[in-house]
This record gives sequence, structure tokens and C-alpha cells, in this order.
Amino acid sequence: MASHPPPEPSSDSNKGWGDHEEIHVSSGGVQAYTDDDADCESRRPLLLGTPAAAECYSVSAAVLPFLFPALGGLLYGYDIGATSGATISLKSSTFSGTTWYNLSSVQTGLVVSGSLYGALIGSVLAYTIADFLGRRKELVISSISYLIGAFLTAAAPNFAIMVVGRFLYGIGIGLAMHAAPMYIAETAPSQIRGMLISLKEFFIVLGMLLGYIAGNLYVEVVSGWRYMYATSTPLCLVMGVGMCWLPSSPRWLLLCAIQGNGNLPETKEIATRCLCRLRGQASPDLVSEQVNLILEELSYIDQEKQASFSEIFQGKCLKAMIIGCGLVFFQQVTGQPSVLYYAATILQSAGFSGASDATRVSILLGLLKLIMTGVAVLVVDRLGRRPLLIGGVSGITVSLFLLSSYYTLLKDASYLAVIALLLYVGCYQLSFGPIGWLMISEVFPLRLRGRGLSVAVLVNFASNALVTFAFSPLEDLIGTGLLFCGFGVIAVASLVFIFWIVPETKGLTLEEIEASL
Repeated sequence: MASHPPPEPSSDSNKGWGDHEEIHVSSGGVQAYTDDDADCESRRPLLLGTPAAAECYSVSAAVLPFLFPALGGLLYGYDIGATSGATISLKSSTFSGTTWYNLSSVQTGLVVSGSLYGALIGSVLAYTIADFLGRRKELVISSISYLIGAFLTAAAPNFAIMVVGRFLYGIGIGLAMHAAPMYIAETAPSQIRGMLISLKEFFIVLGMLLGYIAGNLYVEVVSGWRYMYATSTPLCLVMGVGMCWLPSSPRWLLLCAIQGNGNLPETKEIATRCLCRLRGQASPDLVSEQVNLILEELSYIDQEKQASFSEIFQGKCLKAMIIGCGLVFFQQVTGQPSVLYYAATILQSAGFSGASDATRVSILLGLLKLIMTGVAVLVVDRLGRRPLLIGGVSGITVSLFLLSSYYTLLKDASYLAVIALLLYVGCYQLSFGPIGWLMISEVFPLRLRGRGLSVAVLVNFASNALVTFAFSPLEDLIGTGLLFCGFGVIAVASLVFIFWIVPETKGLTLEEIEASL
């Protein structure tokens, strides 16, 4: 157990706060004063660019506040993996177990993409309800949406009910992928925050792998697609019950109190108890000091007003929006859905016997993704975000140009395509996969974090849909080789963006990141 006290706010002799009223937080409460009355108090709340001392926490206490939100990511990944097998089962005259198995391409597309459309709706809903409900309740609602969606999909008596179930499950995805990284970021100790949020990506990949395995097990069972979707329902229940048991985010509670939604001394006491639960064996005195520092930073940065829509595109939130939305946009438009779409074809051309069975190929790639995500989880808080992004995206760029060369110039060099495919998958899971979700949970200011993150999640799913739907028409128009070359050029642009725009946040508290922006 770490046992270092939190840092004291640093002093700064510079003035320049303007003629506005500020709030000073002490152990006795909150006290208003003006600049004219506090010459000696004119200071910055945090020393910019200097990492905080280690927070006091217990490893065992940090497990469950990560695990239950991370199940939301696992259920998202499971849906991706299970659907690949479910579509094969559903369209089979032998194994579908239905009279409506003869699905058109549009109907198949609705089954596959229904959860994506629902996730877009969930992201929009998150914008309006996130700050009102809080991170914990949003995850509870997400688990309910997951549960109802999975049940309707598995028990669907006809195609229409199945599509409704897919949409409801997708709404759960949108809410979970918005609230889970926020809850983990706001409750995790700063020294392991990067590892825990990256581990959520590990859970997404683990869910994909479990979905591929379920598809492989049930693909030749009558009505096997029903079992594939029904398998997720126990996890939905565990997630919902677990989130009901966990405490609320102390930062969200304090933000609500600062904005007048609750009694401040009482909320401060509740937030202290919540943080004690989240930190385990940490000293109550040290936890109380951490709460004071969070509250002091909220007061200094004038968060007592409710956020408006226009503020998301102003000041430091605009910078955070550019960083967050830029990362999740490049995460998708560098071809991630498209490269995986070609995985089975590439492995089959190289003579791998397993490539004849799509579910086994998926398991192979799922294992690679899981291993590389595990590597990223282990090193993200030691190496930092920027080195992993720059190194991983460089590998993505090389792999995309290799794939382009294979489809245009080197069609007999199937080994080159296999190397490029594995390089792409590995580098993506070292960089964009975990780091994209990590950064968007860190960079937004607390008062605007719920709304800003909902916009970033919306951009993520919208750009995913854009690449998925535009791939086939573009492939017919310009050819596969030129299309992968285009993805490579976009990857070069993303490298420039990362190098010049994306900051390093390793070791900083959320308040220090906010101050540095």
C-alpha cells in the first residue's frame, strides 16, 4: 500500500486573477474572499507540469471500482465477437432454428450494425443525462439496457424484435463507453490511472475473444445465435448489482455541491467517505486532505456555474475537444474496421488451414490483440502515453503501406500481407486501442467532462460507422491497394497530430491535467 501524503497547493507570487470573487477551501469549510482582500493568497492552485506526490491507496480496494465499470467494456467487445458468429448461425437454413433465416443484405446489416446505431443514440443521451445522473447511475442504466437488449435479441420471435433488442443493447454500449472511463479516471489513484483505463480496453478485447469462442461453440447448434447472445445476460446482472454497490465519484459529488446542487459541508463529508472506500486502508486524514485539494481546485477554476453547450468549444475545453476527438477520429479512419475485415482473406491466401474457418481465425487475432493490449497496460504508466502513441502509430503507418504494396505490386508475397496484418493489429493495440480511451477520460475539465466525453464517444462511433459504410464503395471506386495507401496517408497525418497536439499526462492528477491545459 502506498502511503505518501497528497501534495500541498503551490504558491505563486504572480497576480492576474482579475477582479472576481474566489473561494478558499480549508478544513473548516468554504470561505469567499476577493482579490483585494487576499494579496498574500494570489497563487496558482497547482504547480503546472509537476507530477503530484503519490496518492495513498490500497490495491485491493482499487479492484472493484475498476472491475464493475470495465464489465461494460467487456460486454461491448463480446457483442462484436458474438455477432460475427451469430450472423453465420442466423442465416443458416440448418442451424438458424427460425422460418425467417433468409435475410437480405440490408437485414443482415441491421443485425450487425444495430448495436452501432444504438451506441450513437446512447452517446447523444449521455450528453443530456450524464452530469444530472452521475457516472455510477449512468452505468447502472447501461447495465439495464444491456440486459433488456440481450434478452430481447436472444428470445426474438421475429426479425423486428431482434433489431429492437440490438438497438437497446447498443444504447447500453453508448452509455457504458461514456461513463466507464470517466468513473475509473475519477476514482482511480493517479499513479495507476493509466493502467486501469488501459485495462478497460483489455476487457473490450477479452470480450471480443469470449464472443469469438462462443460463436465457435454454438455456430453448429440449432438456434445457436440465441445462446451466443443469451450468454451475456449474467454479466449484465453482475455489472448492474456491482455498480449499485460502488460509491459515487467524489469529484462528481463535489462538483454538484459547488454548483449548488446539495449542501456543501454534508456533500464534502459524503465525498470523504466515498474516497475512503475507494482508497481502502488510506488514512482518513490524508483522504480528507485530498478532498480539500479537489474542492480547492474546483473553486479556483470557477466551476460553480452550470456548463453551457457553447463552453464545450471554448478555452481549455476546446483544446481538450481537439485532443480527444482527434484521437478517436484517427483511431477509426486509419482503417481499423477495414483491416480486420480483410483478415480472413489475407490468412487464407497465405495457406493457413485455420483461415477456412472464420471463427477460428477470429480467435487467433483475438489472442494477439489481447496479448498486445496486456503489454500496453503494463507499460503505459511507466513509458507514458505519447511514446506508445508515436511508436504504435508509426507501426500502423508502415503496415498500411505494406498492405497497399501487397494489393498493388506484390500479389504473390502473401507472407508480406500476413506480416503487415499482424503488425497492424499489434501496433493498434499498443497505441490507439487503449490510449485513445485513456486520453479522452483524462483531458476534459471536470465541469465539462460528462458532455465533452459524450461528444468524443459520439465521434468515435460515428467515424467507425463512416469507415464501415464507406469502405466497399471506395474499394470499388479506387481499388483495395489505393484505399490502404489512403489509410496510410491518414496515419501519417495522425502522427503529425500526436506529435504537435497531444500532451503527456503520465503521473498527473486530473486537476493538474486540467490546470496545464
